[in-house]
Amino acid sequence: MTFELKTLSAEALPRALEKAERYRLLNEAGEAESICRDVLDVEPGNQHALVTLVLALTDQFDSGASFVGDAHETIERMRDGYARAYYTGIVYERRAKAQLHHAPPGFGPRVYGWLREAMLCYEKAEAIRPLGNDDAVLRWNACARLLMRDRHLVPAIEERGEPLLLE
Repeated sequence: MTFELKTLSAEALPRALEKAERYRLLNEAGEAESICRDVLDVEPGNQHALVTLVLALTDQFDSGASFVGDAHETIERMRDGYARAYYTGIVYERRAKAQLHHAPPGFGPRVYGWLREAMLCYEKAEAIRPLGNDDAVLRWNACARLLMRDRHLVPAIEERGEPLLLE
């Protein structure tokens, strides 16, 4: 069944974004996502809506839903280089943590890789951060502490192209 979605008025966008943030705080990420998409239908370049949408999408990673591609596409629409780097780090970090919660066998190297990718993004964001904004530093430290605390989070062992010699 298909419905034609109704369009928000431009005057309602600030209030709608406030509602989206409230829904995120109430762990209703799907509702927040829907509101952000409604806002972006009216104002495609709304940076606040893009940030909130990325956060709402990543809030849903732990549910088993995969919104990784949507999150990366949304980040590409952000105008600010700092925001693109920082929120890309958020996507990698939250993806790693969602995987960690489900902990399938052999999960360590994959989660390690995503956390290291997040840390690289945070380092990039840190280098171009606005004065007084240490959010990327806080996130980098959180990833580092997680890696130091969990002994299962180790880099993947690189396979060699040569066979092992057995005696």
